[in-house]
Amino acid sequence: MRKLFCIVFFIICCSAVHAQNTETSNNADNAELSRPKLVVGIVIDQMRWDYLYRYYNLYQPNGGFKRLLSQGFSCNNTMIPYIPTFTACGHSGIYTGSVPAISGITGNDWWDYDLSKYMYCSEDDSVKTIGSNTVEGKMSPRNMLVTTIGDQLRLATNFQSKVIGIALKDRSAIFPAGHSANAAYWYDDSTGNWISSSYYMNELPAWVKDFNALKLVDKYYEQNWNTLYPLDKYVQSTPDQEPYEYRPFGGKNRFPYDLKPYIGKNYGMIHVIPYGNSFTFDMARAVITREELGKGRATDLLTISLSTPDYIGHTFGPNSVEAEDDFLRLDKDLGAFLDYLDTHIGKGQYLFFLSADHGVNEVPAFLKEHKIPSGSFDNQKATDQLNVLLKDKFKTDNLVLGILNNQVFLDRNTIASSSRIDKAKVYEMIINFLLQQPSIYRAFALDGLENTILNKTIKERVANGYYPSRCGDIQILFKPQWIPGFTIGGTTHGDWNPYDSHIPLIWYGWNVLPGKTNREVYMTDIAPTLAAMLHIQMPSGSVGKVIEEVSK
Repeated sequence: MRKLFCIVFFIICCSAVHAQNTETSNNADNAELSRPKLVVGIVIDQMRWDYLYRYYNLYQPNGGFKRLLSQGFSCNNTMIPYIPTFTACGHSGIYTGSVPAISGITGNDWWDYDLSKYMYCSEDDSVKTIGSNTVEGKMSPRNMLVTTIGDQLRLATNFQSKVIGIALKDRSAIFPAGHSANAAYWYDDSTGNWISSSYYMNELPAWVKDFNALKLVDKYYEQNWNTLYPLDKYVQSTPDQEPYEYRPFGGKNRFPYDLKPYIGKNYGMIHVIPYGNSFTFDMARAVITREELGKGRATDLLTISLSTPDYIGHTFGPNSVEAEDDFLRLDKDLGAFLDYLDTHIGKGQYLFFLSADHGVNEVPAFLKEHKIPSGSFDNQKATDQLNVLLKDKFKTDNLVLGILNNQVFLDRNTIASSSRIDKAKVYEMIINFLLQQPSIYRAFALDGLENTILNKTIKERVANGYYPSRCGDIQILFKPQWIPGFTIGGTTHGDWNPYDSHIPLIWYGWNVLPGKTNREVYMTDIAPTLAAMLHIQMPSGSVGKVIEEVSK
């Protein structure tokens, strides 16, 4: 009996252990397969990484940036691994994990050698505008050759997930949302309405029409634009009025700005005031509420791009009071939006990340004031001068189609078909001319990149940006701090240098471990990291790596 009792007791114990192990295993499996209710990605158009700390002392304790930095995971050395560092490339790169050499998005515009015409990145003549009578909706993601993380999420859930993109700029709404998105919405300057394309829908949803009917832009104009805090608090900025700032509001470029004259007349001015961010967040809340994002069985994705910092940065420069006030107000708006997500989706139930599509250089005149070498390069003037030189030599007009995306685009067909034009000589003349310009560090033929002696990092970024039929023939590399265009005032971006390529990346919410890393990661790592956290396939052109420190 004692032996029988021992055998029975042993069997019971083994069964209990097996049951416990099975339960533990099942729990582990369930944890692996769990997903957040909603993923929200915010891309701030033209935000350098240092803005997280430059204005830190004036960011609100319960605002967005301090909350993300203290409770989220910050990748402090996130770099863009290609050139040119432009809006379309950045938004596609973040959500595809790819580079222009693979995605085909080589700039905001390019000369397309396959089609023999200039192309805007998201233009699509096969579709029509939905929501207005303008041509602003003749857009789609068809020029992007790879999938996005949103496409992969839709595929992984058998299209049960909803994916929607919004931004004031069409390209910033379209490329993040991807090919199979349920919708993308962007802003029509001429009507003051959010619109879309027949690529996505045949008619605007009733809730979007109702939202447009509110005419919120006019209500924001009624508030005018003054600084959020007393002017003497803005110690990170130059004086409130500088000669190298553009004047979008007429002859005046100092606070306060009277916006009431634009009510009902100029709906485009919303781009260049901080209320453009507020207006975009209004639309984001409407999308989440009315489309019931995060309320279904599958994880949904909302991509948001905040376009206003780019317009303000280009216009006034990164050291202006206007730029500082924009980020202080954005901090407040971002905090309110996180509060909304906590209430509407549930704290810890959504996965959130914030990044940028590119940074920005300083205004050349500002740098010169402080004895830092800088200046501008006139693309059109150089194009004209080159065509004069080449015509004198080869008796042919307009061999240079233009200088775009820091590249010289040539008339390849004419050069190839003419017996009197020596391609090698054309290249040599152009390169010699460019190297004589005080702004240019290097100029070389892109088809000879492999044999060009160049810094390894720069060479890799040039290669990552090179898609032959959508890129030029001669690459221009500017000296540090020099910029193309903006010869009178303002500034721009597009180069490999840290001021253009060092961007913020902060993760927050579902399964995110608070902390930071100072190791170098890349914009292209965002999509594969999302794919790993969501347990789905990474996008089809992804070349990034998973940032393993981010999640549990």
